[in-house]
Amino acid sequence: MTSDSSQPGILAVPMPVGRSVTFRVVPDADLRPALKRLRDGFMLDWGVIGIGEPVVRALGKSVEGLRVFPSLAGASCSIPSTQQGLWCFLRGQDRGALFDRTERIRIMLDGAFMLDDALDTFVYGGGRDLTGYEDGTENPQGDAAQEAALVPAGRPLMGSSFVAVQRWEHDLTRFRSLAPNRRDAVMGRRADTNAEIDDAPASAHVKRSAQESYDPPAFMVRRSMPWAAAHRQGLEFIAYVESLDRFERVLRRMVGLDDGIVDALFTFSTPLTGSYYWCPPVHEARLNLSGLGL
Repeated sequence: MTSDSSQPGILAVPMPVGRSVTFRVVPDADLRPALKRLRDGFMLDWGVIGIGEPVVRALGKSVEGLRVFPSLAGASCSIPSTQQGLWCFLRGQDRGALFDRTERIRIMLDGAFMLDDALDTFVYGGGRDLTGYEDGTENPQGDAAQEAALVPAGRPLMGSSFVAVQRWEHDLTRFRSLAPNRRDAVMGRRADTNAEIDDAPASAHVKRSAQESYDPPAFMVRRSMPWAAAHRQGLEFIAYVESLDRFERVLRRMVGLDDGIVDALFTFSTPLTGSYYWCPPVHEARLNLSGLGL
């Protein structure tokens, strides 16, 4: 099964805390020694590594299906592209361990990559967004999750995955000012039961993002986690797919490029970042970077 050759953190259930870390490429640096150190030194139980188009281009290589995250705009909403060279999502039981792993990765990459950003995330309310609504309700399970998230046997880069990463900032004061039935209408689900509302408005998030409503279906494995600072908070959206086309179809509908209807999510939440990465397969318990000539 392709999961045997994939990074185990892709399909694993979230751990109590996480850390979303991005690195940018040092101009004119030779990336190969740093990537080899990462290949040999990154422990697979730490989390997931993703490699962006800037790194692939700098190596003079190509990865079929990888591209730069698109900047999109619809009526009264926009999606930014903040593509970086390398991303890792660290998983664990405590923030101290994730900090130490970040430092170890930073040392491995020193001279070729610069730390761009590190954001601590956490499980909230047993798997809810900070709005109080369950997150990732439609995640496929078992074999269906493998089919949605992993490049299958018979295709180049078997066991790879692609990931879309977006940081959303929630205006919870605005959201909480809405009446409970209005909040449900924004989401398209009942907060208390998580039941989908059949007659929800066309702008409801569930209606905009229903993965089974696309042709072909756009199922993905979501591993999003909330984040919070003193005066800001939101969701680090993370979705693993076997093809970025799956995610991009949903994104375009959310901003209204299909039918002019904008996702109600934009009434209280703003996307701050957007990047795509290729999550290489594994071989003999380490990252397999042969697709990059390493």
